[in-house]
Amino acid sequence: MTAPLALDTDQARTRLPQLTVVDVRTPGEYASGHLPGALNIPLDQLRRALPALREAADQGELLVVCASGARSESACSVLAENGVPAMTLTGGTQGWLDQGHALQHPAAGARATWSMERQVRLTAGGIVLAGLGLGRLHTGWRLLSAGVAGGLVFSAVSNTCGMAHLLSRLPHNRPRPADLDATLAALARRSGERAESTGSAEEARRATDVSA
Repeated sequence: MTAPLALDTDQARTRLPQLTVVDVRTPGEYASGHLPGALNIPLDQLRRALPALREAADQGELLVVCASGARSESACSVLAENGVPAMTLTGGTQGWLDQGHALQHPAAGARATWSMERQVRLTAGGIVLAGLGLGRLHTGWRLLSAGVAGGLVFSAVSNTCGMAHLLSRLPHNRPRPADLDATLAALARRSGERAESTGSAEEARRATDVSA
């Protein structure tokens, strides 16, 4: 599989006004801080958003972001399979923050939560400790810890994470239907504005050519 095109943080910052930025993290992660102007479409809702994203890509470039870059690469692969070109942000939102660039925060009352990576570490560590503790009662419980260890190795090798996929389905990580509908409406509105702006610029160019 061909790796998606990528922008580093400085390139993304320079081109940000011309980009449509889609944040594929969970709503809670998005609420903890995101790139300025980014719209939240969680990875597991991406296919529902394909028509709006295809229209946005027709009017300009799409930049997909997540926490570190892994989920955004997966999202770009899904988009590419459906004929929607998109780029990923190297290092993700954390890389953006590490470079000293500011994050935007939603209005007060948005439900912020831990990053998915942090949730995975907590869950995996908790299961391993539970397996070791219960293993003192019966050695069979130690297989629970071994299973988590094997899952983490597979996750690293395949660059996927089944535990993150399961955790993303928990209520605090899922968007309310109205939230996603509002995001898709905002995405369509931006696409329309860019199409209108492009049309106006083309008309002005033609008028200049005629007068010349």
